[in-house]
Amino acid sequence: MNSVFSVELFYVIAGAVFASVAWRALRNPRQPRRWGSVIFWLLLAVIYLFGKALPPAAVGYGVLAMVALAALRQVEKPASEGASREERAVQAERLGEALFAPALLIPVTAVVGALLLSRIHFGEVWLLDKKQATLAALGIGGLIALGAGLRITGAKPAVPVAEGSRLLQAIGWALVLPQMLAALGGIFAQAGVGQVVAELVASALPTQYPFVAVAAYCVGMALFTMCMGNAFAAFPVITLGIGLPLIVQQHHGNVAIMAGIGMLSGYCGTLMTPMAANFNIVPAMLLELRDKNAVIRAQVPLALTILAANIAIMYLCVFRF
Repeated sequence: MNSVFSVELFYVIAGAVFASVAWRALRNPRQPRRWGSVIFWLLLAVIYLFGKALPPAAVGYGVLAMVALAALRQVEKPASEGASREERAVQAERLGEALFAPALLIPVTAVVGALLLSRIHFGEVWLLDKKQATLAALGIGGLIALGAGLRITGAKPAVPVAEGSRLLQAIGWALVLPQMLAALGGIFAQAGVGQVVAELVASALPTQYPFVAVAAYCVGMALFTMCMGNAFAAFPVITLGIGLPLIVQQHHGNVAIMAGIGMLSGYCGTLMTPMAANFNIVPAMLLELRDKNAVIRAQVPLALTILAANIAIMYLCVFRF
């Protein structure tokens, strides 16, 4: 099916952005670990630009090389680049709340695009990729936000390239961690890890008591999410291993209530782990906090409170409705 705005188009744009980061790292004489940083961003650019044409094994080796560079601390950000903190503060004071407009345009465009733009077509050519209309609309939202940002700030087109490179290098290897963990969740589900978890829980806990089954499921979702960094990756493993056999089949619980509260329990784990890099580590990097775990430390008490409430609510509701 032909489309004007496909996901592949935005993959190419993202690849070009990563290639520009590699080029800027190569040209920057103050770039620490220059060659490691250049190779890391160049590999990421190649995967986005040519991933669909490359053999899967080549992409896999590229990802392993990126992991090795990150593990050996060969991916670093420049000591200082772009506007100073004082200059950014002055600009923020001048622009005020208008700064939030480009960010708000992205979700608005994504919703409108998924609901309306996905229905527009010119003969056999659709405006958005029908199979991934939401992602394509999200990409369009990013382009609209870029134009609005340039209009509001009056900056030259080179500014977002330079600032985007600075932000991406500040995030570093954590940028690709969510995608890798999501892929790992799929591998775990295919490998039958859920069955192994079920056998361990059944042998270690008195699961004949409904409260124990509920607690094991909610805590298991939180703990496995802390390991995977993603509740969506943990959900099929823990639900197949604990939720369905113990809560639904053994104690006849309500599937919908179990699944809804179970996902919320997984999000409690998201609040307490550095593996959820895009939520907990990236903000600390962007804000240049001294303590990279400051976000997690602030969230842990709230996460444990919500997890305890989830266990109580699920126990009170899942066997009664």
